[in-house]
Amino acid sequence: MPFPGGFWWLLCCRQGFTLLRRDCGEPDKEPDGEAEEESSFELRSKGAQGPLPLSLTQPVRTSSGPERSLPVSEEMRSLITEKGPGPVENDPDAIVKGWLQREVRGGVKGPWIRPRKYWFVLTQDSLDYYSGSEVGARRLGTLVLTSLCSVLWPDKQTYKETGYWGVTVLGRKHCYRLYTEHLNEAVHWVCAVQKVIRGKAPVQTPTQLLMRDIEENCGSPAILEQIYRCNPVLRYTSSPLYAPLLPFPYGSSDHSAPSPRGYMTLRDEAVKLFNSLQQLESERDPVPLIQGVLQTCLDLQPLVDEIYCQLVKQTTAPPAPGGPGNLRYWQLLTCMSCTFLPSPPVLRYLRFHLGRTESECPGSEMAEYGRFIGAALDKTQARECVPSLDEIVALLQRQDLLCTVHCPGTAACTVAVSSHTTAEEVARELVARLGLSQSPNVFALYEQSRQHERPVGRATLVADVLTRFENLAGEETTQDSTWRLCFKHYGFLDTENVPRDSVEFALLFEQAHEMVIRGYVPTPEETLQSLAALRLQSLNSDFSTHAPVPRPEELFPVHALHARLRAAGQGPPRCPAARLRAGLLAGALPWGHSLAKQQAEQDQKLRGRLREEGATVMAAIVDRWKLLRGMGRAEAMAAYLALVREWPGFGSTLFDVDFHTSPEGSFPQRLWLGVGAKAVSLYKPGEAEPFDSFCYSRISSFGVSDSSTFHLSVGDRDLLFECSRVDEIAQLLHTYLTSLGTGQTPPQEELADGGHPGNSPDSGLPPLQQRLCPAAEPWPRQPSAGSFPI
Repeated sequence: MPFPGGFWWLLCCRQGFTLLRRDCGEPDKEPDGEAEEESSFELRSKGAQGPLPLSLTQPVRTSSGPERSLPVSEEMRSLITEKGPGPVENDPDAIVKGWLQREVRGGVKGPWIRPRKYWFVLTQDSLDYYSGSEVGARRLGTLVLTSLCSVLWPDKQTYKETGYWGVTVLGRKHCYRLYTEHLNEAVHWVCAVQKVIRGKAPVQTPTQLLMRDIEENCGSPAILEQIYRCNPVLRYTSSPLYAPLLPFPYGSSDHSAPSPRGYMTLRDEAVKLFNSLQQLESERDPVPLIQGVLQTCLDLQPLVDEIYCQLVKQTTAPPAPGGPGNLRYWQLLTCMSCTFLPSPPVLRYLRFHLGRTESECPGSEMAEYGRFIGAALDKTQARECVPSLDEIVALLQRQDLLCTVHCPGTAACTVAVSSHTTAEEVARELVARLGLSQSPNVFALYEQSRQHERPVGRATLVADVLTRFENLAGEETTQDSTWRLCFKHYGFLDTENVPRDSVEFALLFEQAHEMVIRGYVPTPEETLQSLAALRLQSLNSDFSTHAPVPRPEELFPVHALHARLRAAGQGPPRCPAARLRAGLLAGALPWGHSLAKQQAEQDQKLRGRLREEGATVMAAIVDRWKLLRGMGRAEAMAAYLALVREWPGFGSTLFDVDFHTSPEGSFPQRLWLGVGAKAVSLYKPGEAEPFDSFCYSRISSFGVSDSSTFHLSVGDRDLLFECSRVDEIAQLLHTYLTSLGTGQTPPQEELADGGHPGNSPDSGLPPLQQRLCPAAEPWPRQPSAGSFPI
C-alpha cells in the first residue's frame, strides 16, 4: 500500500537530517581582522549569491557520505537577507544604528581585551557592525539573531568599574559585549534587540523534528523503520556529543550571578552530561554517578527533557541489547522516571520508545525496566530532592525502599515505601497497624533529631525526607546530625479517655516525657524529681544497682539545673554580649589572651558545678525511685501522666514567640504561645498559669503575614507574634477549628496548605478524628508541604 505523504516524504527521509555544512564541534576560525560569521541552526549568505542551501543532521560528528538537502521553510530561508558592501543611508531594514564600543580579543601575544569603536546596525535578521558609517564601509562581522539568542541588561557594577554601560548580546559562537557612555542609549539597544529576538520563530532541532515525524507515523512500521535507519541522531552512538539534542538559549541567563555548584551554560552542561552517561557503561559503581546526573537535572530543570532524549537515543539500537552497559542506561532512565516528569512531547516520545522496546524484546530485562518506567511516570510528581543512595540501589533492582519509623513507647515499624509514597500514606498504614483507627486524637510523622523536631507535611514524599537525612548526615558533625522519622500525636483532642493497655497510652506517655525534658511543663523541682523516678520505674521496674540508668539530661530538664545554680548565686557567667566583647578583646588587645583564658576557666567551672548539681539531683531521684518498689510499669506510667495533667496546659503545643502589642515598633516580649484543643493561651516562660487565654469562638481571624510573623485577631485586638514556626501554628489552629465545627477557617492564601479542598466535608476523606494534620515548617529554600489528614 502507498505510504502516507507519498514519494516526497520518503525522499526527505532517505539520507536523514544533516547539519549546516559542517559539524557542530568544529572550532571557530576567526583570524584577526576578518569578518565573523555565525553558524549552527542559523542561516547565512555570502555576497550576492543569495541564501545557501540547507541540510540538517544529528549534532554529532558523522562520517562523510552523500547528503540530501531538505526543503526549508520560507521563514528560515529569509533569516539572513543579502547584504551590500556597507551601510546604506536611510536603510528601511535598519531598526537601530549608531556608534558603540565593542570588546575585541587580542592576538596570541596580546590576550587582553581592548575596546574599539564601530558602527552598529540592527535589522530584523542580525546585528552587524562596520568600520564606519559612510556608504561602502566594510562590514566586519554579523551576529545572526534567532530565538535562542539573548541579551543582558546594563550592569551598574560595570559602569562603576569602567565608566561605560554594557550591553551583552549572546549568540551560539560569538558574544558581543558593547559599551556606551549613556544609559538611555544602552537601554534602547537592549529593548530593540530583545524585540527582534522575541519576534523570531522558535528554532527546532533535528531531534524535535524527528520526534514529531515519529508521532505522526507511529502507525506505519515501514516508515518508522526508515526514519530510524536513515537518522543516526535517533540511535545509540559511542562518539561524543558536540551539541545538545534540544534547543537551549545561547549563554546563561545571568552572567553576573554565580551559578549553583559552578555550572556552565545549559548547552555546555548538556554535552557534559552525555559524556557522563557514556561513562556509566564502564563504571563499576554507578550509584554516585547516577545521583550526580539527577542532582544536575534538579538544579538545572531545563536539562530534564534533554537527558530523557539522550537516554532514549542511547537505548535505541544498542550494539549489545540487554548487556551490562545497555542496562546502565535503563537503570538511569528508571531513576529519572521516579524523579522528574518530562514535558508532554518528550513524554509521548518516551512512552512510544518504551512500547517499541517491549514489542521488539518481549520478556527481556529491558522490557521489564520499560514496564516499571511506564508505571512510575503515571505517579511521578515534583520532588524536592534527588533519590538517596539507598533509594537508587532499590530502584536499580526495581524494588521498594524499606523505611524505619520510630514509635515512642513501642517497637520501631518498618514500612516499604516507593519513590511516590507520601507521608499521609505511611501515617495511614501506621494508624491501622497500631490499632489507632478509633482514636479521636490526631497523629503525624515527625522529622526528629536530638535537638529538633518538626512534623512532615501531608503531600511530602517520604523519599525526599530520607534524602534530606542523608544530606544532613554528610554536612553535620555534631551529635544532632542523626535524624529519624517518628510517629507521634499531633493534635490532642481527648487525653482523658485513653485506655491504659493501649499503644496510644504508651505514645502519650512518651510525648509527655519529651515535654517535661524540654521544659514545656512548668512544675516545681520536687515534682520533676518525682517524675524522673517514675520514669526510671517504668523503664527498669524496681531499683537495682545493675539496672541501666539513662543520662541525667534524659531524666531531668537541664534548665532546672541552671535554675538551681542561679538560686545559689552561682549562675552562668556574664551575658552573651559580654562573651562577644571578651572575644573581640582577645584578638585585638595585649591582655586579650588572658581574658580568653579567664573565660575558658569560668566555663570549665560552670560545667563542674553543673556536674555537681546533676549528681546531687540524681541522688535525690534514686532515693525517690527506691520508694516505688513494687509499682508496675503501667501503674508508673499512669502516675507520671497524672502528675503532668496537673498542669492546666497539658495537651497544648507550646511555641516560643516574641509578642508585639502593636505593629508600630513595640518592644517584643518573650512568651509561650500555647495552642490547645479548646483555646489559645499566652504564658510567661516557666509559669504554670496563662496570663491571657482566648477560646476559639472569640478568634475572628488568623494567618501568616510573612515567613516569621503570625497575626491573631481576637475581638477588637490584633496580636502579632514572631516565630520561626508560623506555618505550623496556623496549621494547628486550623485543625482545632475544624474539629470544633466552627467554620472559622482562615483565608486560603494565608495558609501553607491548610485551605486545601481535602479539608472539606465533601472531599471524600475519612472523618477528621482519623486525620493527620501536621503543619510542615518549610526547610531552608524549600516550600511548605502543608498538612495531611488521615
